[in-house]
Amino acid sequence: MAHVITNLCLREGSCAIVCPVECIVPGKPTDQYPLYYIDPETCIDCDACVSECPYSAIFLDEEVPSVYKAKGGEVLSMPAGTPGFVEVYNGKDHNGDPVHLEGTRKLAAGEVVDLTPAKEVAAAYFKEGPGYRTAG
Repeated sequence: MAHVITNLCLREGSCAIVCPVECIVPGKPTDQYPLYYIDPETCIDCDACVSECPYSAIFLDEEVPSVYKAKGGEVLSMPAGTPGFVEVYNGKDHNGDPVHLEGTRKLAAGEVVDLTPAKEVAAAYFKEGPGYRTAG
């Protein structure tokens, strides 16, 4: 088992700092890979990243919700150009550096979304995508 970063991720980045096995990397290019990603083959399930994430975007693989009920105000991030994700997010990461995401949308209170597609995206990021080449 491993942890998965879902589309609630807004690239704050402290999860990567606390990971003892350095298996969390920022997606690049950001417009195509807007999240941070956990290598499922390397993750040791230590839970350090879970409590560090200010957006509660990280779950154990088998606990990623298929029915996530929004409290309201959460921001979902997708690759730029994804239909329905037309809002721009501008925030800061753990160092205070700017974070700019082109494909986001804010969730309404009570809105239900499926976060499970993030599991396949994360696995593919390391198997077929850029993987560790994006590590800083």
